[in-house]
Amino acid sequence: MRFLEQGKEYVVSLYRIVIGLLFVSHGAGTLFGAFGAKQAAAFGAWPGWWAAAIQLVAGGLVLVGLFTRVAALLCSGSMAYAYFTVHMPKSLFPILNGGEASVQFCWAFLLVAFLGPGIWSIDHVLRRSAAVRVSADPQPATR
Repeated sequence: MRFLEQGKEYVVSLYRIVIGLLFVSHGAGTLFGAFGAKQAAAFGAWPGWWAAAIQLVAGGLVLVGLFTRVAALLCSGSMAYAYFTVHMPKSLFPILNGGEASVQFCWAFLLVAFLGPGIWSIDHVLRRSAAVRVSADPQPATR
């Protein structure tokens, strides 16, 4: 399926953008009561406010594709923490403890951390411009 391979970098970018946007939406809802969220978290409250701050900032970095792998790993870890501390004590199974979103976000961001940002990202632009600069530098004279 050659045509699927040709579109891989674009689909990875779209996947990263959608996952980042969903995560940013969660963070904005929790921090600011946006998007119909019931109540904003109190400033500095553990763990809700801090989780929302990670969702907003790291999710935003994933969304635009800047420091993507590190930000995605942070997002993945925060969702693993949420699952094991908030959801799992209620029940082991995500369908019973309400932790499906945490599990899905955890694995989605882990996938982004391993696959990278894709072609439509700031990371890709920066990497490409750095490669152009390196190739344009004259070779040092050797004696």
